[in-house]
Amino acid sequence: MVSMPGSIAFDEFGRPFIILRDQEKQKRLTGNDAIKSHIMAGRQIASTIRTSLGPKGLDKMLVSGDGEVTVTNDGATILKMMEVDHEIGKLMVQLSQSQDDEIGDGTTGVVVLAGALLEQAESLLDRGIHPIRIADGFELAAQCAVKHLESIAEPFPVTKDNTEQLVKVAMTTLGSKIINKCHRQMAEIAVNAVLSVADLEKKDVNFELIKIEGKVGGRMEDTALVKGVVIDKSMSHPQMPKTLKDVKLAILTCPFEPPKPKTTHKLDVTSAEDYKALRLYEQEKFTQMVEQVKAAGATLAICQWGFDDEANHLLLQQNLPAVRWVGGPEIELIAIATGGRIVPRFEELSADKLGIAGLVREISFGTSKEKMLVIEECKNTKAVTILIRGGNQMVIAEAKRSLHDALCVVRSLIKDSRIVYGGGAAEISCAVAVAREADQLSTLEQYAFRSFSVALESVPLALAENSGLAPIETLTELKSRQLSEKSNTLGVDCMLTGNSDMKEHNVVESLHSKKQQIILATQLVKMILKIDDIRSQGDF
Repeated sequence: MVSMPGSIAFDEFGRPFIILRDQEKQKRLTGNDAIKSHIMAGRQIASTIRTSLGPKGLDKMLVSGDGEVTVTNDGATILKMMEVDHEIGKLMVQLSQSQDDEIGDGTTGVVVLAGALLEQAESLLDRGIHPIRIADGFELAAQCAVKHLESIAEPFPVTKDNTEQLVKVAMTTLGSKIINKCHRQMAEIAVNAVLSVADLEKKDVNFELIKIEGKVGGRMEDTALVKGVVIDKSMSHPQMPKTLKDVKLAILTCPFEPPKPKTTHKLDVTSAEDYKALRLYEQEKFTQMVEQVKAAGATLAICQWGFDDEANHLLLQQNLPAVRWVGGPEIELIAIATGGRIVPRFEELSADKLGIAGLVREISFGTSKEKMLVIEECKNTKAVTILIRGGNQMVIAEAKRSLHDALCVVRSLIKDSRIVYGGGAAEISCAVAVAREADQLSTLEQYAFRSFSVALESVPLALAENSGLAPIETLTELKSRQLSEKSNTLGVDCMLTGNSDMKEHNVVESLHSKKQQIILATQLVKMILKIDDIRSQGDF
């Protein structure tokens, strides 16, 4: 309920009452009218994103206020960048974001399912069923669907020795993305990156150790996994060596510059002698700082701040390569990877605080000779970087989003190593199970169960529609085959190969992801069905 600003007054008996301002301008919807208004807003969002579902789904082009263009079919990104005014529309955006935060994949499917549930809820309301009974029925049906998913899930081997199965799941995730031109390569990069930082005993993956860096130029096939850290910087002086071996890094957050007078003091330079004395003092301080770094045994200085040409020249003279203007997150990642400590003052620098790396090299790209620094063979081998190449920034941004989805799915499998089959196979199987359960019920909730079953079928319907197939005929055939063959692996043949067995296509999804989609979509619809009063200024 959206409350408007008002003021409290008191009657002659001291009882408070609220006077609402601009009452004649307000529009108020209550009861089923309010719920239908919500449902319409939610369905509009779902219908917008429905065409992006599946490997043949269409991309969306989004143009920001300042003219920046984004082309993507990632549900969470599309909804985040859409300008949604309706409050229920904003809840749908948050639903997609919740799925993205929790799982990282299935952001389009969860919104399509929520939209289908809202559509079914509307028809139940028209039949005179109370919204609370519909919401409760949907929740019970969701529990039934999740229970069925658990029963049809298959165990999935996750080991560092045999990565083939994980690669197949990552390929399923990337099948609908722009980077499927180098499908297997990207899937292998995602799997190797996650396994490099994963703790399989604790079933934990630290995403902080995986950095995704993009560089315009080259082909997408040039994308590589670097066992170390890549930073978009170069050596501070062009004459410094481009390759260093057995490096000891001083990681500094203090600048190479002499101490400045505080703001309450001032320094007057009134003659040439004063200026020379100041210059000598600065040079002496620079020399002292460089000597302190060298005395600690450092062979490379990584500095968060910049330094002027004089300090830079002095570093070159003293044979101390340096990198300046390295950002905070990169500094932290370098410290984790090399086992070094971040040093805030030169006086605190010592040999035990230095990071260790086997190789530091500068690489350049294309005709523009843009440079990046690669820190490899680190003390902590778990830190990795995925370096994405592409023709322009838009392609690289979409590749980053796609790889993030693949990384998240592999992480989900390490946490819960059970899978179900994709292509709508799991949804059809759940729809059949929920419809079967509805026949056993004698209460009013049986109508909600049947509607939930129909809503689950919206995912295979959308997949068939987006693939150019006849949706109803495809769904009917798959349902009858699943029942007659007692198979849970038959789904929509999106690639038009003539084979609907998702097991043979290796189209598999994380059980955790599929369960989360059903649970989140049901929770949102239940919440919407319980809002029966809207007050708004102007159009809502």
